Amino acid sequence: MFKKIGPGVLVAAAFIGPGTVTACTLAGVQFGYALLWAMLLSVLATIVLQEMAARLGIITQKGLADVIKQELKTPLIKYLVVGIILGAIVIGNAAYEAGNIGGATLGLEALFGSTYSSYYPLIVGLCAFSLLYIGNYKTIERVLVSLVLIMSLSFLVTAIITKPNVLEIIKGLVIPSVPTESILTIIALVGTTVVPYNLFLHASLVREKWNSVDDLQTAKSDTYISIALGGLVSMAIIIAATTIKENDISSVLDLAKGLEPLYGQTAKYFMGIGLFAAGVTSAITAPLAAAYVVNSCLGWNVGLKHFKFKLVWFIILALGVFFMSFDIKPIQVIKFAQIANGILLPCIAVFLLWVVNKVAVMGKYKNTPFQNLIGSIFIILAIILGLKSIFKVIGLF
Repeated sequence: MFKKIGPGVLVAAAFIGPGTVTACTLAGVQFGYALLWAMLLSVLATIVLQEMAARLGIITQKGLADVIKQELKTPLIKYLVVGIILGAIVIGNAAYEAGNIGGATLGLEALFGSTYSSYYPLIVGLCAFSLLYIGNYKTIERVLVSLVLIMSLSFLVTAIITKPNVLEIIKGLVIPSVPTESILTIIALVGTTVVPYNLFLHASLVREKWNSVDDLQTAKSDTYISIALGGLVSMAIIIAATTIKENDISSVLDLAKGLEPLYGQTAKYFMGIGLFAAGVTSAITAPLAAAYVVNSCLGWNVGLKHFKFKLVWFIILALGVFFMSFDIKPIQVIKFAQIANGILLPCIAVFLLWVVNKVAVMGKYKNTPFQNLIGSIFIILAIILGLKSIFKVIGLF
């Protein structure tokens, strides 16, 4: 079973970062089980889109950006699309990398206290650097699989010890509701789960793992199981957070503090380990995704160990450590990243749906009518949520 584990786990590791932990915590604290349906919808959308990206990568043995460039025949449109992709993924990931490292730092503070907290960003950065510098896909995969398992167990145990109401959970999953003031939280839950850079990451990583059409079913199973597990972890965080009173929480780490009176120090350590693992996995996958995107967009066609490839992920990682070490808040950069990703997700989803329907690209492995229907519904939702996200950032919503 473990030999068949593939890039799906890395995709799950990428979307369960500190941003997801924070969004899920706030959803549980403010709205209880009411928004579990939004997380379930996000997970289904992620499974559909990531399966398309994985299938594209295996059949074409190319990255998503490579195929989009190949199929766009008009130079102006091609350069415009490549520019949007580069801007959103590279600058966006650099901005969010600070948050990933910050999340892992919070986990270390929960485990070891804040005495040496000024060194924690550098420690996290060195951990991520060491794994990325090795440049061996199998090594990175094994470490991330281990961290994801630790993180999953940590958050699941934290949820179980809160003794949740099972009937209320089922109701929250199957009956959509939009409580007052919840729309921005719903956008946050979708936005931290359906991640644009994961589509590029997945299409590129499947080529590192598999190179035959015979592996397609294995890749699909890997995608379904891994992302479903990631969704389960996200839901566990929402469920655990329902026990916290809203005025007791000022940061994501307060999720653990709020559980201490009932469950002792155990919750603090489970939460600390989970948050550290979430931060480190995202701190590795975000620079890796940026490097793959630059590699495709600029037509380098180099491997993990090439200097150019390493330079891109190093710059992303170094910016994240820099922002956290000097407590710089890259607000404007993050705002740009939110706007860019709000535009990028529906755009990339449209291009993905377009290329996986082309017989010239996919042959007999193109989308079925059912896959197109489901994909189209999710794209419409992505456009609506993307617009709301953009309006929120520029102050119109």
